[in-house]
Amino acid sequence: MTREETGTMTAEASQTGGPLSDLVRERKEELGLTYRVLEERCVDPTPDPSEKREPGPLWGRSTLSLLANGERIKPPGPAKIRALAAGLDLPVDDVREAAGKQFFGVDTLRTGDRKVRAFVRDFEELSEEDQRRVWELLEAHRPVRDE
Repeated sequence: MTREETGTMTAEASQTGGPLSDLVRERKEELGLTYRVLEERCVDPTPDPSEKREPGPLWGRSTLSLLANGERIKPPGPAKIRALAAGLDLPVDDVREAAGKQFFGVDTLRTGDRKVRAFVRDFEELSEEDQRRVWELLEAHRPVRDE
């Protein structure tokens, strides 16, 4: 069934692997980490003081394993994204973008100079003409360089 036939699905129900799962699996292997070590590394480097929780790892081994194997998990919030980025030693934007794509179908587009970024839902499903229009809009909003 398509999304239209079933109505809007929850992110958790629709997620079965994708860019974040791939990123976790590949980076874990690249760094030679066990799930236990990765769990220990997944600490939010910039915790929000208003959040009432003990400092420490925000990801458990079993959840990391489920994620890496493309199983369903709840979409991670901002603190868990930052913690996972720290655990994988990756820029938080890379992890955030992979999560956006996997859980919400959001594609991140950037201009060639990476100064303008847009989040577009299901960009790859747009017609070539509509994709071209989105790129033109992005390029039109690049900051003007002082010469």
